[in-house]
This record gives sequence, structure tokens and C-alpha cells, in this order.
Amino acid sequence: MSSFGPSLRDQSDVDALERTPLVERLEFPVSSYAAIVRQAARTPRSIAITFVPTGDPNDGEQRYDYTTLSTRVTQVANALHALGIRREDVVSYMLPNLPETHFVLWGAEAAGIVNPINPFLEVDHIVGILSAAGTRVLVAQGRQAAPGIWEKVEALRTQVPTLTTIIRVGGTDVCPDWAQDFDTLLARQADKPIFTPPAADGSDVASYFHTGGTTGTPKLARRTHFNESANAWAVACAVDLGPQDPVLCGLPLFHSNAMMVTGLAPFSVGAHVVLLSDSGYRNPKTQGAFWRSVQRYRATLFSAVPTVLSALLNVARDGVDLRSLRFAICGAAPLSPELFQRFERASGLKLLEGYGMTEATCVSSINPRDGERRIGSIGLRLPYQEIRIVDLGSNGEIVRECEVDEIGTLLLRGPYVFSGYVKASDNKGVCLEDGWLNTGDLGRRDASGYFWLTGRAKDLIIRGGHNIDPAMIEEGLMRHPAVEIAAAVGIPDGHAGELPIAYVTLRAGASVSAGELLAHARSAITERAAVPVHVQVLDAMPLTAVNKIFKPALREKAIAKALIDTVHRVCGDTAKVDVEIRPHPKLGLESHVSVVLANSAERDALIAQTEAEFGRLPVHWVARWSAA
Repeated sequence: MSSFGPSLRDQSDVDALERTPLVERLEFPVSSYAAIVRQAARTPRSIAITFVPTGDPNDGEQRYDYTTLSTRVTQVANALHALGIRREDVVSYMLPNLPETHFVLWGAEAAGIVNPINPFLEVDHIVGILSAAGTRVLVAQGRQAAPGIWEKVEALRTQVPTLTTIIRVGGTDVCPDWAQDFDTLLARQADKPIFTPPAADGSDVASYFHTGGTTGTPKLARRTHFNESANAWAVACAVDLGPQDPVLCGLPLFHSNAMMVTGLAPFSVGAHVVLLSDSGYRNPKTQGAFWRSVQRYRATLFSAVPTVLSALLNVARDGVDLRSLRFAICGAAPLSPELFQRFERASGLKLLEGYGMTEATCVSSINPRDGERRIGSIGLRLPYQEIRIVDLGSNGEIVRECEVDEIGTLLLRGPYVFSGYVKASDNKGVCLEDGWLNTGDLGRRDASGYFWLTGRAKDLIIRGGHNIDPAMIEEGLMRHPAVEIAAAVGIPDGHAGELPIAYVTLRAGASVSAGELLAHARSAITERAAVPVHVQVLDAMPLTAVNKIFKPALREKAIAKALIDTVHRVCGDTAKVDVEIRPHPKLGLESHVSVVLANSAERDALIAQTEAEFGRLPVHWVARWSAA
């Protein structure tokens, strides 16, 4: 992979990079397999992966150099080829963050198409994804002390018509006769490829990624080797990543962020990836040892979501040398300006907030590493990626380009944008004319080329970086005999970004409490993350002129509730609160909070604490205080 050249300070630097065609910046063959093999040839003994099994480096580690990584990936691809996997066949995996996960991920892309599965999904949902992908081989973690992945494999193994082979990675018991043991299978493989590698121009499909959220109907995004290799180059360029960089990985490897930002991008330049336990940031020991891990590995970069940044602020940093850290990349969920500033002050590193989506491989925009980082923005577009803010018509057609700072729908086009969903009908309204991708997000572009998200046209709720389809919440509540209509949206939250909240109207003559509905939701909604934190009964549901539920009005209700609840939590229920949410030409929405609070010795402290709590919410607000 070629040198990234000059600094990235502003839009003119992005434009300057684009004067050289992208194909001249990528090394051929263009594929993840070719990139790993190239690095093994260049730096065979350099460390590619360090695995920290417990999350604490004091407990030990396992190291794999680039020769070993290349060899294991080749052996996995050879094994899959021997099992009949060819270029258009799908290999799915249900694995935590193990070294073997990287061997399987890139080996499956080398021989066929990889389909990572979130192992925390319910069995029926996993069956739907495996079936939609046409999975032929499933690789999964074997039985562990606590029930988990393998028990789900046992439940689903006969429910996927195309599934021919199950490969078990590890496990505490004997491998059953209906599965093959991973280590035994690899031991029989040559270390030179017997499979046909992906096309040199990167045109072959590399991966299917499930994008329907943690609930709802599966939608599989189809990405090519060119998509992934080009985006890996762009990510490495954006953060000036090179062979000198140790990168910490704590996000799950079934997610595109971890796969690209702490996977293919560093492997493409010979960097060192440190896997912080098999469960990453979910592991309390990983979080407790995080800053010591930075010091131990002289880490320069990590990627996280806002909930992780918030948790890391509570981990002691005294006496730990963090000078190696240059950047933290944050995306996937709203990041409040208060958390941004608090984290930078505490850690001393630069926080690069960006924007991406699975359908555009991973990252599409990011704040410039060498220039002004505008808090609250998603930064400048990546080189070679086009971003437009447009006014869309009622049928999804592009009507016109929005003016500077005018809010519209954010569209993407470029080498990182996928070739569509596997199911053609899923592309309607998403894949627009001339190759443009409708993100479903609302935003604006300022005069300097920075992009700002102002809301979402699509309905997904993003809880701590995980997508939740509101349809499952609504369908679960609608099964209650008293409910006539149900609608779910996200309520702002200082830790998770947003949490699900539901609004319902009742059938004529019916009576039920919010508490009873919440109890029903807990039993009717199988995904724990999708269970709403609150259910509110409305006299009437806000509707559009054509009688569709008008969710923007519900989102405003949720914002107001979050602000009112914050005041009452800090100041007590005697405080009188009014929230008016107004449209703002640049921010999208601005919440005007009026609070009547009695005079007391603690009044100033209560006001300061309340506004600090407001600052943690991903909303724009103005507060006015008056005395009772």
C-alpha cells in the first residue's frame, strides 16, 4: 500500500489526494487475502495479532506474526475449498474475538464469501440470516462453561436448508460427529493455496453483512474486495496508520467497524492488532485494564462507541503512560459534545468523530487528523467518497441539491459504496439513480465542507452502537389485546446515546397501565436490547396527512421526556419544567428548557449539576432558570 503523503487538514488536502486516481494507490491484486500475503512477504516476523485472553495483559498473551497469520488464513481457505466452497458460496461464522476469528474471516473471503453473524441474536433471527445468505458452512465457537454460541448452533443446525458443514472452534467437550474440529481440519491443510484467489481487480464479492438491526427482517449488504480494500486504504490514510502502530481492538468482529478499522486497515499496512479478550469491551476486566494495555503495547489508536468512552473515563489512569496514544475513533452512535470534551481532557488524545455505515463498507467521513476538529460534526468526506445533501421528492427521487447549511438527506457515492442488497427488493428507496446511496440520515454541509447530522429519516434506534429495528418492539406491543397502535423511537441517553421508548394508543373501551404494558413487552420482545425502557399511553397517535404515524413528533416527545426526567432526577419533583422543541436551521432541532426552581442554599449547585447532565445527552438545548 502506497504512502499517504501530505497532512489532512481541510477539504483542499482531500481534493489534492484525489488528483491521483484511486486505482494507482491500491496494490494489485486487490483483495484482503492478497494484502495479508503481501505483508507476510515484507515483514514475516512482525507481530500481526496479540491476543489477551482475559483482557488484562498481566495475565498473559498470545502472539502471531504475519507469517503465521498468512499461513492460517491460507489453511482455512484451503479447508473451505476442500469442503466444496467456491467463489459465490457463503461461509458464516458465530465467533467471539479470537485469533481464529481473523483466520476464518479472511480465509472465507479468500475462498468464497464471508457472512459474520452477531452471536447474541436469538436463534430464529440467526436462522433467518443464515437462510437468506444461503450459508453452506458455519464456523462457530464450541461449548463453553457458560451456555452461549454452541447451544444456539445445536438448536439451529437442522433449520437451514443450504447448510452442509459445521466447524467447531474450541470447546470443553468432544466434538460431535455432525461437526468438524477446526484445529484437526487445519492440521491437514497445506500452507500454499489450492483455491482460486479472488479476481485481481477486486470485483468479486467478499462479504455479506446483516444490516437489519438486532431485530427485524434480515437485509444482507453485498460488498466487494474492491470496496473493502479501498476503504481500508482510506481509513489508514485518515489516521496515518503504518507498520509502527499498535491498534487496540475491543469492538466485536461481527461488526464492520472492528473488521475494517481494527482489522483489514492495519493488516494492509503491517500494523499490530491487539485483541482485548474474546468479548472485548464487554469484559469488565478489559475495561479495568484498558489504560495499562495502552501502556503495555504502546498503542497509538483504538476505535470505540460513546458508551465505551464514557465507561473508560471511570477507569483509573494514575501513573499510566498514555503518551503513545494519538487518536481514538468514535462513531456508530450520537456523541454528546460534553463527553467529547471530557474524554479529550482526561486522556490527552485526539478524538476523531466520523460517520459510516455497513452499506458503504465502514467509514465515509471523519474529522481531519491534522486540521480543525469541529465538535458535533462528522468531519470531512474521505478521499474519493462523494457526499451530497439533497432534497428528496415524495417518491425518493432527487429534486435538487441543498444549499450550504440547509438540512436535507445525506447521500453517498463512491468506491466504498456496496453493490446493493442480496435481495433485490430491499434496494428500493436505498439505491438511487446514478449510483447514489440513500443513507436515510438527515444532515447539512457547512461552507468548509464539514458534514453535520441533524436527525434520521429512517427509523432505526441506535443503542450503544447497536441497531434496533423498532418494528419488533411495535409488533410485540401490538400483541397485547388492549393496544390499538404502537410506535417506538429512541429517547436520548447520556450513556447509550439513545434507548428504545414506546408510545401506544388503546382500543375503544380498553384499559391498561403503562407498567402492565412494559411487563408485556419484556415477555413479548425476545431481544433484551429492544425492550423499551418506558411505555407511554397516548390519547391519540400523531399522524401524517395520509394517516401514517408521524415519528418526528414522537421523537420530540422523547427528547422532552429525557430533559424533564433529568431535571426531576437532580432537582426533585417540585421543580416545574417546560420543554419547547423548535426547528433550527443548522442544528435540526433545539430544545428550550424552562425550569422554575425554588431558592435554596443548593440552588446554584443543582443548576450546575442539571446542566452538566444535559450536556451528556446527544441533544441541542438552551436552559432558562427562574425562581419560584
